[in-house]
Amino acid sequence: MLSSLKLGNERFPALTGIRAMGAAAVFFLHLSLNIGFKVSIDVMALFFVLSGFLIFYIYYENTAVKKWLLRQYFINRFARIYPVYFLLVTIAILIRHDFRPLFLFKNYTLTHALFQNLADRAIQPSWSITVEECFYLLAPLLMYLVTKFNFYVSLLAGAVLMCIALFISTLPFSLLHTFRFVFADTFFGHFFEFFCGIYLALAILRKEKKGKVALQGIKYTMTGIAGILIAIGILVASNNMNDPKQATQFFLINNFILPIPVAVLYYGLMCEKSGIATFLSFKWLGLMGCTSYAFYLVHTMIIEFVATPFILPYFSGYYNLYVMAIFILTQIIAFGIYIFYEEPLNKWIRKKFGAQKIARPEINAER
Repeated sequence: MLSSLKLGNERFPALTGIRAMGAAAVFFLHLSLNIGFKVSIDVMALFFVLSGFLIFYIYYENTAVKKWLLRQYFINRFARIYPVYFLLVTIAILIRHDFRPLFLFKNYTLTHALFQNLADRAIQPSWSITVEECFYLLAPLLMYLVTKFNFYVSLLAGAVLMCIALFISTLPFSLLHTFRFVFADTFFGHFFEFFCGIYLALAILRKEKKGKVALQGIKYTMTGIAGILIAIGILVASNNMNDPKQATQFFLINNFILPIPVAVLYYGLMCEKSGIATFLSFKWLGLMGCTSYAFYLVHTMIIEFVATPFILPYFSGYYNLYVMAIFILTQIIAFGIYIFYEEPLNKWIRKKFGAQKIARPEINAER
């Protein structure tokens, strides 16, 4: 079964491993092990930088996008993202018995995370899917700006969108709503993370044209790791991860500084041979990376609707064992969703509507 997933044959297998590690980090943030202390770390920069890289790496130089034949692009995006989301959000809505028309509209259109009302989110982590969808919608325009002008014009467009969103957040209605909400939960506040990935994709594409991708040593890998640890260390040491009074400092580091070493790390993982890249390329991490999207969406549902009410009472006195059991159970369920629903439906939709994969090496990290 693993061989049918082509694990280890991707162009950048370490990036698939990154998705697995990121999804696991989110799980243990929501269901923490009892180890005497708890550190809350925002790992979404790992996903957003990766998304920016993958979309531009796969589509930027493709003729379909250059000629604005965008049907294939949007079908591919829909096939990859929406079927799993539709299934799980429907289950969450049925469990919650919340059938308010506006609630249903916001969740099924993925616009729910543009409004600061946590009660409108059937699946709490799905706010980041709205962030990703905003990027997917804007990506063709950003590609056009890079092609017509340069990367920095495209970056300026992202900054302008952020300023517009911040202005809207001052108006007396719930859309975008507050300064803090824009930077915490929307694409407009996280735009720089995607652009770090875009810059990385353009750099890799240039290197591939020259035929010189491999680099000697591991300086980029280690520099990226060091930068990430320093940024996170500052956030943890200053105790501002969840302090509203220090929101500006937090968002400056988390949204605009942390993505830079993340992109440097990815550059190292793709271009350098290191023990870290080898570890992240293991097939079992590749499998977890393939199923990470379903895992990410379903994990809070399992914790809230299954684990806490029905399983936790059987692990009295063995809380850490309980956490690991739920982690494994979630992985098994995510694997089943991926094998029997997500991937078959993804392929069927692409075939049915004439969308084909872009002529680039297989990248299982794409979501």
